[in-house]
Amino acid sequence: MDEPPAAPGGEEAARREAVLPDDDLQVFLKALASSTRQKLFAHFADGEELTVGEVAERAGLGPSTTSEHLAVLRRGGLLQSTRSGKLVRYRADKEGIAELLGQLHSYLRSPTEARDTP
Repeated sequence: MDEPPAAPGGEEAARREAVLPDDDLQVFLKALASSTRQKLFAHFADGEELTVGEVAERAGLGPSTTSEHLAVLRRGGLLQSTRSGKLVRYRADKEGIAELLGQLHSYLRSPTEARDTP
């Protein structure tokens, strides 16, 4: 009996596609994918806590645009936020970043091991 033709790329390509970082790591990578968010995150490198307005002023962006980008960075595990009345202060989430970098390191270091797992 004839076998159906193999899909382009074959079984190996299907396995490569099936192995993806978990959702948290994907959100982390998407947060870092924007050069604007990378520039905004740099404002937190020295451990400072900043409001949306402070970051917007330093970055030369509008407050609503800045707020949207900071929210993406927070969801991506790069920033933490605390609310004090109407003000929201952001700071780098060092522990969250360390955890996600560990996951990324494991993912990048052993892609063949992950592919061989059923």
